Amino acid sequence: MRILVDADACPVVSIVEQIAKKYQISVILLCDTNHILQSDYSEVLTVGAGADAVDFKLVSICQKGDIVVTQDYGVAAMILGKGAYGIHQSGRWYTNDNIDQMLMERHLAKKARNAKKRNHIKGPAKRTAEDDVRFAESLEKLIHKYREV
Repeated sequence: MRILVDADACPVVSIVEQIAKKYQISVILLCDTNHILQSDYSEVLTVGAGADAVDFKLVSICQKGDIVVTQDYGVAAMILGKGAYGIHQSGRWYTNDNIDQMLMERHLAKKARNAKKRNHIKGPAKRTAEDDVRFAESLEKLIHKYREV
């Protein structure tokens, strides 16, 4: 088991590393050339800045049993197909039971955005300490659930 992180602008990298150290799990942080990441614990893998370059690299190196931290539902669907486990930065797990609905909601939201004359849509709420606690607890549960599978 490894933890792979779609690390471009990911707010939970330090939490992932802290928990990975606790369980002695290796971590790979993937980012594009527009982001500079350094880590004393994780391997940092920098890929080209092309559209979805990080996503494609993450999916290509992902293996069965890995945990992937991403907020991209499309990436989540692909890693589930490879037998990996996915978790969103909110702490929500991606599963074969919920991914189709999540992809449909993403599609409908994009369709709604494209239909509006004004494209100003409010972004996500500011991240709180409670969000970080929720993510950490969820990641630890995911590790416990699948560590020995």
